[in-house]
Amino acid sequence: MNVSKHVRIVPVVLALICSGQVAAAQSEPLGSNQKDVTRIEGETATLPSTGPSAESLEARTPVIVIGFVGGFVAHDNMVHSPVQIAAHLRDAHPAGVFVKVFENHRREKAHQEILNLLDTHHDGKIPAEEKEKARIILYGMSWGGSEAVTLAKELGGEGIPVLLTIQVDSVAKIRQNDEVIPANVAEAANFYQSDGLLRGQSKIRAVDETHTRILGNFRMEYKSKKVRCDKYPWYQKTFAKYHTDIECDPAVWGQVESLIGSKLPPG
Repeated sequence: MNVSKHVRIVPVVLALICSGQVAAAQSEPLGSNQKDVTRIEGETATLPSTGPSAESLEARTPVIVIGFVGGFVAHDNMVHSPVQIAAHLRDAHPAGVFVKVFENHRREKAHQEILNLLDTHHDGKIPAEEKEKARIILYGMSWGGSEAVTLAKELGGEGIPVLLTIQVDSVAKIRQNDEVIPANVAEAANFYQSDGLLRGQSKIRAVDETHTRILGNFRMEYKSKKVRCDKYPWYQKTFAKYHTDIECDPAVWGQVESLIGSKLPPG
């Protein structure tokens, strides 16, 4: 993210009063391999087939959807959009889909949850064919967006593919890079806003464009758009107004939910 150092430090301080956010407005595609969100909702990333056993493996292993909340938000705080989206997905897909939200400091717990789900024989071993057929979606808000990318990188180091990552006003943690999407990710989307003190990552890029399609870096603007955030504390709306607006904006989370839903089996 091309932002001065002092701006990147500010999120660490402001995150104490923030939860993580999201919104929808104008899209700024980065290249010919990117599309506007409204035109990608029906597409599905194609992963390598491992042969005749693919169908039986998919039947045993659910599509795994992992979300991360921002700031110091609890994983079950229904005020926040990442938690609401997870609830919607569970209701719409009662079978064949595993959905869970974690605090952004619980990445290792989320990682272990994924490995447990992929270990269909419950013997502590995950054969290469099971790893290759994994269907994983990662999304996150603010610090949670940074954790989603970091988790994708860790899975890539273990030979596990990721269908989709979605970042919403992603803010990188120390020693993390939320700009570069690893090659094990099939598709990635980024929603951000660039006003106020706390700003999201404005541009994500693929390590390998032949393996990863960047769906777009979609810029939201709230100086001229009113978003109601009645349930958020006054100090958050004052000191991190636009970062809060993007989380309160239902239009963005509607896009996030549509992108995730396009990768899931029929409800």
